Amino acid sequence: MNNNLPVPDGNGNWIVDRYSVDRLGITTEPVNAEGGKGLDFAALLRIISHWRWLILGAVGFGVIAAIIITLLTTPVYRSKVTLEVNPPTVEIMDEQERDRSSTGVNSWDYVATQVGLLSSRSIAERAAQDLNLANNKDYVGTEGDTSTRLKTAIDKVSSGLNVEAPEDGQLIKYTFDAESPQLSATIANQIAESFINSNLQRRYEASAYARNFLEKQIAKTRGDLEKSERQLVAYAQAQGIINTGSGDAGSSPTDANSIQGESLIALNKALADATARRVAAEGAYRSGVAVGATADVTASTQVLRQSRATLESEYQDKRTLMKPDHPDMLSLRSRIDELDRQIVRETSQASSGRTNTLLAEYRGALAAERALQGRVGALKGSVLDLRGRSIQYNILQREVDTNRSLYDALLQRYKEVGVAGGVGTSPVSIVDRADLPSSPYKPNLLLNLLAGLGLGLAAGLASAIALEYLYDTIKTRDDVRQKLGLACLGAIPKTSGQDSFIEELKDPRSIVSEAYSAVVASLRFSTDEGLPKTLIVSSTRSGEGKSSSALAVAQNFARRGASVLLIDSDLRKPAFKAASDKIGLTRLLTGEDEPARSHIVATQFSDLWLMPSGPLPPNPADLLSTSRFHEILSEVTSLFDIVIIDAPPVVGLADALLLASVAGHVMFVVESGKTRTKAAIEALRMLGGTGAHILGATLTKSAEDMGGYGYKAYGYGALDRKRTEILMIPHETDS
Repeated sequence: MNNNLPVPDGNGNWIVDRYSVDRLGITTEPVNAEGGKGLDFAALLRIISHWRWLILGAVGFGVIAAIIITLLTTPVYRSKVTLEVNPPTVEIMDEQERDRSSTGVNSWDYVATQVGLLSSRSIAERAAQDLNLANNKDYVGTEGDTSTRLKTAIDKVSSGLNVEAPEDGQLIKYTFDAESPQLSATIANQIAESFINSNLQRRYEASAYARNFLEKQIAKTRGDLEKSERQLVAYAQAQGIINTGSGDAGSSPTDANSIQGESLIALNKALADATARRVAAEGAYRSGVAVGATADVTASTQVLRQSRATLESEYQDKRTLMKPDHPDMLSLRSRIDELDRQIVRETSQASSGRTNTLLAEYRGALAAERALQGRVGALKGSVLDLRGRSIQYNILQREVDTNRSLYDALLQRYKEVGVAGGVGTSPVSIVDRADLPSSPYKPNLLLNLLAGLGLGLAAGLASAIALEYLYDTIKTRDDVRQKLGLACLGAIPKTSGQDSFIEELKDPRSIVSEAYSAVVASLRFSTDEGLPKTLIVSSTRSGEGKSSSALAVAQNFARRGASVLLIDSDLRKPAFKAASDKIGLTRLLTGEDEPARSHIVATQFSDLWLMPSGPLPPNPADLLSTSRFHEILSEVTSLFDIVIIDAPPVVGLADALLLASVAGHVMFVVESGKTRTKAAIEALRMLGGTGAHILGATLTKSAEDMGGYGYKAYGYGALDRKRTEILMIPHETDS
C-alpha cells in the first residue's frame, strides 16, 4: 500500500507523499516540522479573527491606561522662542579681510555651532544663576544646600530645553517645558538673554586674549628696536659716519647719504660745468677766431670805411670831368689811400686783441677743469673708503628699519583688535519672545488615546501571534496542507449539539451534510481504485470529532445507495451503542466460531449498519493484535460495499496502529484550533510506520468562513466533548 505520511528530506523539512498529491491535485511544498511556512496576510487575518477578544481587550486596556495616565500626569507648559543667527563679519587681519569675500564664514556650520552652544549646560547654568532658580522653592523645592539646589535647577533647565536645528536658513527655534506657565515663559526668555550675553562675553574674551598676545609681542619688539638703534649709533660714532639721508624706512642706503658723497656729487657737477666751459673756449679759440675778429674789425673801421666810400664816390664822379693827374683828382686819391692805410692798421689791431682774449679764456677754463679733476679724484678715494666702512653700518641700519616696521605693524594690529573687541552688534538676536502659555502642552488626551490605542493594538496583535505560535495548532485547510503535508478532504463547521447534528445529517441540504458530502467526494478519488473498500477514521487525541465524522461519512455513503458497515473499534471508550451489549466486536474477537453477521445491527439510517464495540475488555490491544480481526474484516468486506472503522486515537495507544495495519486506508481527523501540530505529525509518523495509506485529513469544528456555507453560524462538538453514546435505532421493518 502507498503511504502519504510526511517524511523527512534530510534538511529539516517534511515532504508530502506523491501519490496523494497526484490524486487530489494538491501542490507539493516543503513543510517544516515545526509547522507552517510563515506569517502571511491570510494567516494574520485568521489569527486576528481567532484572538479578536484578546486583541480588543488589549486595545481597551491601552485606552483606559492612556486615560488614567492623562489624569495622573502633572500638566507641563511649553514656551517657544525664535532666534536669528548672523555669522560675524569683523576681521582682525588685513589678509583675512581681503579673503573674506572668497572664503567667508560657512553659515550652516556657524548656525549648527550655535545650536550646539544653545543646548550646552553652560547656558542652562547661566540662566539658572541669572534667575536665581536655586532659591525658587516652586521650581527646585527646599531640600539640600544652595549648591545642590543649583545643580538640580541646572539639570531641570537642561532637560526642559528642546532646541530645533534649522534645515535651512538662519532661524533657530527652541522650546522650554515647565510645570508653571510663568516659569516656562520666563526661563525660555532668560535662556535667550543668557545665550546672547554668553556670545558677547566669548567675543570679548577672544579679543582680550589677542590683545594680551599683541602686548607681549610689542614689548619684545620694542626691546629689539631699542637695542638695534643703540648698536647703529655706536658704530656710526666709532667710524665717524654721518648719514644725511632722509631716513625713510625701507629706503636703500647709497653713497650720497654721506658728506663725502654729497661733496663728490657737487664736485662732479662743477667738473662737468668746467669741462663744458673749457670745450666752448677751445672751440671759440680754434674755430671761432675768424668769425669773432671780423666782427670786431668791422665795428672799429666802419667810420673809416664810410669816409673812404664817400671819397671813392666823389673820385669817380669827377673822373668823368677830370683826368687822373688833375690836382683835385690827385688830392682825392691821396686822401683815399690814407684812409686805406688807416683801415688796415685798425683791422690789424682789432684782430690781435680778440685772439688774445679767446686764448686767455681757454687757458682759464682748462686750468679750472684740471683743478676740479684732482679734487674729484681725491673724493672718489674717500667715498670708496667710506663705502667699505659702511657695510656694517648698512646691516645695522636694515635691522633697525625691520624692527621699526614690525613694531609699527604690531601697534596697528593692537589698535584694530581694540576696536574689534568693543561691545558691538551681537551675532544672535531675538525674533520672537516666549509668550505665556494658555494651555498645557502635556498631557495631550487625544495623543495619549491614540498612543494607548496603537500600543494596545500592537500588544494585542503581538500577544495573539505569540499565543498562536506558542499553541501551534491546526486551524485551517492551509494548515493541513502546509503543516501536515496532507490533502484536506474537507472542513466541517461547528454545530450546537447531538440532536441537531443527527438532524443535520438526515437533511442532505444542511450545511454539515454538504460539508461531509465534499469529504465523501474527495474519498472517491483518494486511491487508484477509487473509493477504498475499508477505511479507518482516527485522530491524534480523543474529542476531535472522529466518531461523528465516521458516522457522517458512513451515512453519506449509505444515502447514496451503498451498503455501509460502521465498526466501533474503540474498545476503551466506544462512541456508538446498540440495543444490547451482548453483541459486538469484543465478542467476535474472543469467540472463534461466531460469524460476524450475527454481531451487526441496523440503524435509523437506511443502508447503514453498525457493529458495536461490545463489552469493554481488559486488554483491547491484545485482542486487536491477533489475526482474528483480519478474519472479521475479510468477512464483512464481502458483505458490504464499504466498511468504515471508528478507531481509537493514535497518541498513547496501540489500538489505532493495529487496526490501520489491517485496514490499509486511514482518514485522519483534526480538530480545528485544538490539535497541536507536533502531536499530529507524531501521530501521522506512527500511522505511516504501519504501512497504511493515509488518504487525507478532515478538519472538524472549523470556524473558517467557507464561502457561501456560512460555517460560523454553527456549533459542533457536543458529541465528543461529552462523549455521549449514540443510540443506533433499527427500522421497524428490520427486526
